[in-house]
Amino acid sequence: MKEYEVIWEIFNKCPRNQMRDVFVEEVEIADPEEYVKHKFQGKDVSYEKTVLEDGTIIFDITTSMIRQRCSFTEI
Repeated sequence: MKEYEVIWEIFNKCPRNQMRDVFVEEVEIADPEEYVKHKFQGKDVSYEKTVLEDGTIIFDITTSMIRQRCSFTEI
């Protein structure tokens, strides 16, 4: 198991409001992709996974027409 800082962003759909909800937590997990699948299970969800050069794993998620992002940085 590895420990990650997870930043979960929910992007606002309102055209005049560019603010987004941001949640930060530390989790100890074996697989970030399984974490995302579990967090959004049972919902109409699609996602794209990107791994940055520094090892940060980013999931760009769309669920119920809402754009979200989960970023995992190993601690």
